[in-house]
Amino acid sequence: MRVHVVSDVHGNAEALARAGDGADALVVLGDLIDFVDYYDHSKGILGRVFGPEKVGVFAELRRGTRRADTSTYIRSLWDGLEDAAAVVEEAVLEQYHALFSAMSAPTYATPGNVDSPHLWPQFVRDGVHVLDGEVAEIGGLRFGFAGGGLLPAGAVRRPGAPWWPYLRTEENMREALLGLTDVDVLCTHIPPAVPELTYDVVARRPEWGSRPALEVIERDRPRWALFGHVHQPLARRVRVGYTECVNVGHFQRSGKPHVLTW
Repeated sequence: MRVHVVSDVHGNAEALARAGDGADALVVLGDLIDFVDYYDHSKGILGRVFGPEKVGVFAELRRGTRRADTSTYIRSLWDGLEDAAAVVEEAVLEQYHALFSAMSAPTYATPGNVDSPHLWPQFVRDGVHVLDGEVAEIGGLRFGFAGGGLLPAGAVRRPGAPWWPYLRTEENMREALLGLTDVDVLCTHIPPAVPELTYDVVARRPEWGSRPALEVIERDRPRWALFGHVHQPLARRVRVGYTECVNVGHFQRSGKPHVLTW
């Protein structure tokens, strides 16, 4: 059995269309949307709506430590639009049409934090399965899926925000993950809370890590734990007991799936 696994697609529909070549199944671990393209400021939803110059300013602020300035700047951009939410949803749907059309069958997908999962059901078709807090059997193994990112403690959604990432409370994430029993392969968007897996060496900061995912790994000892989210991790692979934990890579940039065989 051969399964290809990708994460952090961020709009790369062309590579996604080839990701399942030679595989018996394709697994997609979220972040389909290209919201802010830090490599090409003319791309992504912000580039399309506001242009590369303004995205460049946002990117520079985002790289710094003055988060209040970043929030103020992006809010000023959205406030300049008559109906920012409608503009964002139109752009998201345009990307989803291209991305879901590129998925080969059979595909098993779970959303990342840069996704709008409430829109996903309209793209389900024969051979394309959307799973979140669910288990699917692939080649005789049980694959458990739980998507999204973690909501920072104390964070609240700003009224009138044009878009909100798919963020779960730790309690909600734990409920979704602990309900995945007897899995052979644990599939999440964010990594388990292991420092080597959560630290991004380019951003020079830790990203989200899931304590509930680590609990499931320690409880059920799956063969593999697969995830993405951290684009430039300190370590791509770490073994936790019996389980090999693998960051499957930043697919937008590499265009190469991670390969599982058994």
